[in-house]
Amino acid sequence: MTQPRDDASRRVTLAAIAAAAGVSVPTVSKVVNGRADVAPDTRSRIESLLTAYDYVLPRRQPDRAGLVDLVFTEINPWAIEIIRGAEEVALNAGCRLTVSVLDGEVQADRWLNALAEVRTDGVILVLTELTAAQRQRLAELHTPIVIVDPVGRPDPKIPSIGAANWAGALAATEHLLEAGHTRIGTIAGRPDLLCSQARLDGYRAGLERAGLPIDPDLIAVGDFHYERALELSATMLALAEPPTAIFAGSDMQAMGVYEAARLRHLRVPDDLSVVGFDDLPMSAWVSPPLTTIMQPLAEMARMASRLLLGLVEGGADAFHNRLELSTSLVVRASTAPPRRKGTP
Repeated sequence: MTQPRDDASRRVTLAAIAAAAGVSVPTVSKVVNGRADVAPDTRSRIESLLTAYDYVLPRRQPDRAGLVDLVFTEINPWAIEIIRGAEEVALNAGCRLTVSVLDGEVQADRWLNALAEVRTDGVILVLTELTAAQRQRLAELHTPIVIVDPVGRPDPKIPSIGAANWAGALAATEHLLEAGHTRIGTIAGRPDLLCSQARLDGYRAGLERAGLPIDPDLIAVGDFHYERALELSATMLALAEPPTAIFAGSDMQAMGVYEAARLRHLRVPDDLSVVGFDDLPMSAWVSPPLTTIMQPLAEMARMASRLLLGLVEGGADAFHNRLELSTSLVVRASTAPPRRKGTP
Protein backbone atom coordinates (compact mmCIF):
# COMPACT_ATOMS: atom_id res chain seq x y z
CA MET A 1 0.00 0.00 0.00
CA THR A 2 1.26 3.45 -0.88
CA GLN A 3 0.49 6.22 1.57
CA PRO A 4 1.39 9.92 1.19
CA ARG A 5 3.84 11.13 3.78
CA ASP A 6 2.30 14.36 5.03
CA ASP A 7 1.17 15.83 8.35
CA ALA A 8 -2.25 14.19 8.08
CA SER A 9 -0.74 10.74 7.69
CA ARG A 10 1.33 11.22 10.84
CA ARG A 11 -1.88 11.82 12.77
CA VAL A 12 -3.40 8.54 11.65
CA THR A 13 -5.38 6.73 14.34
CA LEU A 14 -5.17 3.15 15.50
CA ALA A 15 -8.67 2.69 14.09
CA ALA A 16 -7.41 3.61 10.61
CA ILE A 17 -4.52 1.18 10.93
CA ALA A 18 -6.91 -1.54 12.11
CA ALA A 19 -9.26 -0.94 9.18
CA ALA A 20 -6.40 -1.11 6.68
CA ALA A 21 -5.05 -4.30 8.25
CA GLY A 22 -8.47 -5.91 8.57
CA VAL A 23 -8.10 -6.45 12.32
CA SER A 24 -9.56 -4.99 15.50
CA VAL A 25 -8.24 -1.89 17.24
CA PRO A 26 -7.19 -3.93 20.33
CA THR A 27 -5.04 -6.10 18.05
CA VAL A 28 -3.26 -3.03 16.68
CA SER A 29 -2.89 -1.73 20.23
CA LYS A 30 -1.20 -4.99 21.24
CA VAL A 31 1.38 -4.59 18.47
CA VAL A 32 1.97 -0.93 19.30
CA ASN A 33 2.51 -1.82 22.95
CA GLY A 34 4.79 -4.79 22.28
CA ARG A 35 2.41 -7.53 23.35
CA ALA A 36 3.42 -11.03 22.32
CA ASP A 37 -0.06 -12.53 21.81
CA VAL A 38 -0.42 -11.57 18.12
CA ALA A 39 0.05 -14.01 15.21
CA PRO A 40 3.37 -13.38 13.35
CA ASP A 41 1.70 -12.69 9.98
CA THR A 42 -0.76 -10.27 11.55
CA ARG A 43 2.02 -8.54 13.46
CA SER A 44 4.10 -8.16 10.30
CA ARG A 45 1.14 -6.70 8.39
CA ILE A 46 0.36 -4.19 11.14
CA GLU A 47 3.99 -3.16 11.56
CA SER A 48 4.28 -2.55 7.81
CA LEU A 49 1.22 -0.31 7.93
CA LEU A 50 2.56 1.55 10.96
CA THR A 51 5.73 2.25 9.01
CA ALA A 52 3.86 3.21 5.84
CA TYR A 53 1.70 5.66 7.74
CA ASP A 54 4.66 7.09 9.68
CA TYR A 55 2.79 6.28 12.86
CA VAL A 56 4.70 7.74 15.81
CA LEU A 57 4.80 5.14 18.55
CA PRO A 58 3.81 6.49 21.99
CA ARG A 59 6.28 6.51 24.81
CA ARG A 60 5.63 3.42 26.87
CA GLN A 61 7.23 0.78 28.98
CA PRO A 62 8.55 -1.99 26.72
CA ASP A 63 7.06 -4.71 28.88
CA ARG A 64 3.43 -3.92 29.54
CA ALA A 65 1.91 -5.97 32.33
CA GLY A 66 -1.47 -6.41 30.65
CA LEU A 67 -3.09 -5.82 34.03
CA VAL A 68 -5.44 -3.13 35.37
CA ASP A 69 -6.18 -2.67 39.08
CA LEU A 70 -9.71 -1.71 40.11
CA VAL A 71 -9.80 -0.58 43.74
CA PHE A 72 -12.82 -0.19 46.05
CA THR A 73 -13.40 0.37 49.74
CA GLU A 74 -16.19 -2.23 49.69
CA ILE A 75 -18.06 -4.52 47.32
CA ASN A 76 -21.81 -4.04 47.05
CA PRO A 77 -24.44 -4.05 44.27
CA TRP A 78 -23.26 -0.58 43.20
CA ALA A 79 -19.68 -1.83 42.86
CA ILE A 80 -20.78 -4.84 40.80
CA GLU A 81 -22.01 -2.49 38.05
CA ILE A 82 -18.65 -0.71 38.05
CA ILE A 83 -16.81 -4.02 37.77
CA ARG A 84 -19.02 -5.09 34.88
CA GLY A 85 -18.18 -1.98 32.83
CA ALA A 86 -14.46 -2.01 33.59
CA GLU A 87 -14.10 -5.71 32.81
CA GLU A 88 -15.73 -5.26 29.41
CA VAL A 89 -13.17 -2.66 28.31
CA ALA A 90 -10.23 -4.52 29.85
CA LEU A 91 -11.09 -7.78 28.09
CA ASN A 92 -11.54 -6.04 24.75
CA ALA A 93 -8.08 -4.50 25.20
CA GLY A 94 -6.51 -7.85 26.06
CA CYS A 95 -5.97 -6.94 29.72
CA ARG A 96 -6.77 -8.72 32.93
CA LEU A 97 -8.72 -6.92 35.65
CA THR A 98 -7.78 -7.28 39.31
CA VAL A 99 -10.27 -6.13 41.96
CA SER A 100 -8.97 -5.02 45.36
CA VAL A 101 -10.95 -3.97 48.43
CA LEU A 102 -9.14 -1.59 50.78
CA ASP A 103 -11.01 -1.53 54.08
CA GLY A 104 -8.72 0.66 56.15
CA GLU A 105 -5.20 2.08 56.09
CA VAL A 106 -3.47 -1.24 56.81
CA GLN A 107 -5.03 -2.95 53.79
CA ALA A 108 -4.15 0.05 51.62
CA ASP A 109 -0.50 -0.24 52.70
CA ARG A 110 -0.52 -3.96 51.88
CA TRP A 111 -2.01 -3.24 48.47
CA LEU A 112 0.69 -0.67 47.74
CA ASN A 113 3.37 -3.19 48.76
CA ALA A 114 1.91 -5.73 46.35
CA LEU A 115 1.63 -3.10 43.63
CA ALA A 116 5.35 -2.36 43.94
CA GLU A 117 6.25 -6.03 43.54
CA VAL A 118 3.75 -7.08 40.84
CA ARG A 119 3.48 -4.36 38.21
CA THR A 120 0.22 -3.10 36.85
CA ASP A 121 -0.46 -0.95 33.79
CA GLY A 122 -2.75 1.39 35.71
CA VAL A 123 -5.13 1.86 38.61
CA ILE A 124 -8.79 2.89 38.79
CA LEU A 125 -9.68 4.16 42.26
CA VAL A 126 -13.41 4.02 43.08
CA LEU A 127 -14.60 6.03 46.10
CA THR A 128 -11.21 5.26 47.60
CA GLU A 129 -9.42 7.67 49.91
CA LEU A 130 -5.68 7.30 50.45
CA THR A 131 -3.55 9.10 52.99
CA ALA A 132 -1.06 11.73 51.83
CA ALA A 133 1.79 9.25 52.35
CA GLN A 134 -0.02 6.57 50.37
CA ARG A 135 -0.75 9.01 47.52
CA GLN A 136 2.92 9.97 47.46
CA ARG A 137 3.98 6.35 47.33
CA LEU A 138 1.55 5.63 44.51
CA ALA A 139 2.96 8.62 42.60
CA GLU A 140 6.49 7.29 43.06
CA LEU A 141 5.46 4.08 41.29
CA HIS A 142 4.68 6.19 38.17
CA THR A 143 1.45 4.27 37.66
CA PRO A 144 -1.32 5.96 35.63
CA ILE A 145 -4.45 6.62 37.72
CA VAL A 146 -8.07 7.42 36.96
CA ILE A 147 -10.62 8.09 39.71
CA VAL A 148 -14.30 7.18 39.69
CA ASP A 149 -16.35 9.30 42.11
CA PRO A 150 -13.61 11.18 43.97
CA VAL A 151 -14.00 11.23 47.73
CA GLY A 152 -13.29 14.97 47.95
CA ARG A 153 -12.35 17.71 45.55
CA PRO A 154 -10.87 16.09 42.41
CA ASP A 155 -7.12 16.43 41.97
CA PRO A 156 -6.68 18.48 38.78
CA LYS A 157 -3.65 16.35 37.90
CA ILE A 158 -5.65 13.10 37.89
CA PRO A 159 -8.52 12.38 35.48
CA SER A 160 -11.79 11.60 37.23
CA ILE A 161 -15.21 10.32 36.18
CA GLY A 162 -18.49 11.06 37.91
CA ALA A 163 -22.18 11.57 37.32
CA ALA A 164 -24.39 14.66 37.30
CA ASN A 165 -25.36 14.13 40.94
CA TRP A 166 -26.72 17.63 41.57
CA ALA A 167 -28.94 17.51 38.49
CA GLY A 168 -30.16 14.03 39.39
CA ALA A 169 -31.12 15.06 42.92
CA LEU A 170 -32.87 18.14 41.58
CA ALA A 171 -34.86 15.97 39.16
CA ALA A 172 -35.86 13.61 41.99
CA THR A 173 -37.01 16.47 44.20
CA GLU A 174 -38.90 18.21 41.41
CA HIS A 175 -40.65 14.93 40.54
CA LEU A 176 -41.99 14.75 44.10
CA LEU A 177 -42.91 18.44 44.10
CA GLU A 178 -44.82 18.04 40.84
CA ALA A 179 -46.76 15.17 42.42
CA GLY A 180 -47.91 17.60 45.10
CA HIS A 181 -45.57 16.81 48.01
CA THR A 182 -44.39 19.66 50.21
CA ARG A 183 -43.01 17.62 53.15
CA ILE A 184 -40.09 15.92 51.42
CA GLY A 185 -37.34 14.33 53.48
CA THR A 186 -33.96 13.10 52.34
CA ILE A 187 -31.54 10.45 53.57
CA ALA A 188 -28.14 11.63 52.35
CA GLY A 189 -24.98 9.59 51.87
CA ARG A 190 -21.57 9.93 53.48
CA PRO A 191 -20.93 13.63 54.12
CA ASP A 192 -17.27 13.42 53.05
CA LEU A 193 -18.13 12.24 49.54
CA LEU A 194 -18.38 14.72 46.68
CA CYS A 195 -21.36 12.84 45.19
CA SER A 196 -23.25 12.95 48.51
CA GLN A 197 -22.74 16.68 48.88
CA ALA A 198 -23.91 17.29 45.32
CA ARG A 199 -27.08 15.24 45.83
CA LEU A 200 -27.92 17.05 49.04
CA ASP A 201 -27.35 20.39 47.32
CA GLY A 202 -29.62 19.33 44.46
CA TYR A 203 -32.37 18.41 46.92
CA ARG A 204 -32.07 21.78 48.66
CA ALA A 205 -32.09 23.61 45.34
CA GLY A 206 -35.33 21.88 44.37
CA LEU A 207 -37.07 23.01 47.54
CA GLU A 208 -35.70 26.54 47.28
CA ARG A 209 -36.85 26.87 43.67
CA ALA A 210 -40.33 25.82 44.79
CA GLY A 211 -40.30 28.45 47.55
CA LEU A 212 -40.33 25.85 50.33
CA PRO A 213 -38.30 26.18 53.53
CA ILE A 214 -35.44 23.80 54.31
CA ASP A 215 -36.53 21.83 57.38
CA PRO A 216 -33.48 20.34 59.18
CA ASP A 217 -35.72 17.66 60.71
CA LEU A 218 -36.27 16.30 57.19
CA ILE A 219 -32.55 15.98 56.41
CA ALA A 220 -30.65 12.97 57.72
CA VAL A 221 -27.05 12.13 56.89
CA GLY A 222 -26.36 8.43 56.42
CA ASP A 223 -23.72 6.28 54.77
CA PHE A 224 -25.39 4.91 51.61
CA HIS A 225 -26.21 1.65 53.43
CA TYR A 226 -29.52 -0.05 54.17
CA GLU A 227 -29.15 -0.39 57.95
CA ARG A 228 -28.41 3.26 58.70
CA ALA A 229 -31.11 4.44 56.29
CA LEU A 230 -33.62 2.23 58.13
CA GLU A 231 -32.73 3.89 61.43
CA LEU A 232 -32.77 7.43 60.08
CA SER A 233 -36.00 7.09 58.13
CA ALA A 234 -37.71 5.45 61.11
CA THR A 235 -36.83 8.52 63.18
CA MET A 236 -38.07 10.83 60.43
CA LEU A 237 -41.36 8.97 60.04
CA ALA A 238 -41.94 9.22 63.81
CA LEU A 239 -42.01 13.04 63.68
CA ALA A 240 -45.19 14.81 64.72
CA GLU A 241 -45.42 16.01 61.13
CA PRO A 242 -43.64 13.30 59.12
CA PRO A 243 -42.70 13.60 55.46
CA THR A 244 -45.07 12.36 52.78
CA ALA A 245 -42.10 11.58 50.53
CA ILE A 246 -38.42 10.70 51.00
CA PHE A 247 -35.60 11.07 48.51
CA ALA A 248 -32.89 8.52 49.36
CA GLY A 249 -29.31 9.13 48.30
CA SER A 250 -28.97 5.58 46.97
CA ASP A 251 -31.15 2.63 46.04
CA MET A 252 -29.75 0.71 49.02
CA GLN A 253 -30.90 3.52 51.30
CA ALA A 254 -34.30 3.49 49.61
CA MET A 255 -34.64 -0.17 50.65
CA GLY A 256 -34.11 0.96 54.23
CA VAL A 257 -36.87 3.53 53.80
CA TYR A 258 -39.17 0.80 52.46
CA GLU A 259 -38.58 -1.29 55.58
CA ALA A 260 -39.06 1.65 57.95
CA ALA A 261 -42.39 2.37 56.26
CA ARG A 262 -43.45 -1.28 56.53
CA LEU A 263 -42.65 -1.37 60.24
CA ARG A 264 -44.94 1.63 60.75
CA HIS A 265 -47.66 -0.01 58.65
CA LEU A 266 -47.27 2.62 55.93
CA ARG A 267 -47.79 1.68 52.31
CA VAL A 268 -45.55 2.83 49.46
CA PRO A 269 -46.64 4.92 47.61
CA ASP A 270 -50.12 5.34 49.16
CA ASP A 271 -48.79 6.68 52.46
CA LEU A 272 -45.20 7.48 51.52
CA SER A 273 -43.52 8.15 48.18
CA VAL A 274 -39.90 7.06 47.80
CA VAL A 275 -37.23 7.95 45.23
CA GLY A 276 -33.78 6.36 45.12
CA PHE A 277 -30.55 7.03 43.27
CA ASP A 278 -28.44 4.66 41.10
CA ASP A 279 -31.02 2.52 39.26
CA LEU A 280 -29.45 -0.74 40.35
CA PRO A 281 -31.09 -3.86 38.85
CA MET A 282 -32.87 -4.59 42.13
CA SER A 283 -34.74 -1.27 41.95
CA ALA A 284 -36.98 -2.78 39.26
CA TRP A 285 -37.48 -6.02 41.19
CA VAL A 286 -38.70 -4.74 44.57
CA SER A 287 -42.37 -4.21 45.34
CA PRO A 288 -43.42 -1.65 44.40
CA PRO A 289 -40.73 -1.06 41.75
CA LEU A 290 -38.62 1.91 42.81
CA THR A 291 -38.66 5.30 41.14
CA THR A 292 -35.01 6.31 41.03
CA ILE A 293 -32.31 8.37 39.37
CA MET A 294 -30.29 6.41 36.84
CA GLN A 295 -26.59 7.08 36.94
CA PRO A 296 -24.70 5.15 34.25
CA LEU A 297 -22.40 3.18 36.53
CA ALA A 298 -21.19 0.68 33.94
CA GLU A 299 -20.58 3.46 31.41
CA MET A 300 -18.67 5.47 34.02
CA ALA A 301 -16.42 2.46 34.48
CA ARG A 302 -16.03 1.99 30.72
CA MET A 303 -15.06 5.62 30.32
CA ALA A 304 -12.57 5.42 33.19
CA SER A 305 -11.03 2.27 31.71
CA ARG A 306 -10.71 3.84 28.26
CA LEU A 307 -9.08 6.92 29.75
CA LEU A 308 -6.67 4.78 31.74
CA LEU A 309 -5.66 2.65 28.76
CA GLY A 310 -5.22 5.81 26.72
CA LEU A 311 -2.84 7.16 29.35
CA VAL A 312 -0.97 3.86 29.39
CA GLU A 313 -0.56 4.03 25.62
CA GLY A 314 0.68 7.60 25.87
CA GLY A 315 -2.17 9.19 23.92
CA ALA A 316 -2.01 12.96 24.34
CA ASP A 317 -5.76 13.22 23.87
CA ALA A 318 -6.53 10.62 26.52
CA PHE A 319 -6.40 13.05 29.46
CA HIS A 320 -9.53 14.75 30.67
CA ASN A 321 -9.51 16.68 33.92
CA ARG A 322 -13.08 15.84 34.89
CA LEU A 323 -15.93 14.12 33.07
CA GLU A 324 -19.50 13.94 34.34
CA LEU A 325 -22.03 11.64 32.70
CA SER A 326 -25.69 12.59 32.67
CA THR A 327 -28.30 11.14 35.01
CA SER A 328 -32.01 10.67 34.33
CA LEU A 329 -35.23 10.09 36.26
CA VAL A 330 -36.73 6.59 35.97
CA VAL A 331 -40.37 6.71 37.10
CA ARG A 332 -41.81 3.48 38.47
CA ALA A 333 -44.48 2.72 41.05
CA SER A 334 -43.03 4.05 44.32
CA THR A 335 -44.25 7.63 43.88
CA ALA A 336 -47.77 9.09 43.85
CA PRO A 337 -49.57 12.26 44.97
CA PRO A 338 -49.78 12.64 48.77
CA ARG A 339 -52.85 11.27 50.48
CA ARG A 340 -55.29 13.93 51.54
CA LYS A 341 -55.89 14.23 55.26
CA GLY A 342 -58.90 12.22 56.32
CA THR A 343 -58.73 9.96 53.26
CA PRO A 344 -58.62 6.25 54.24
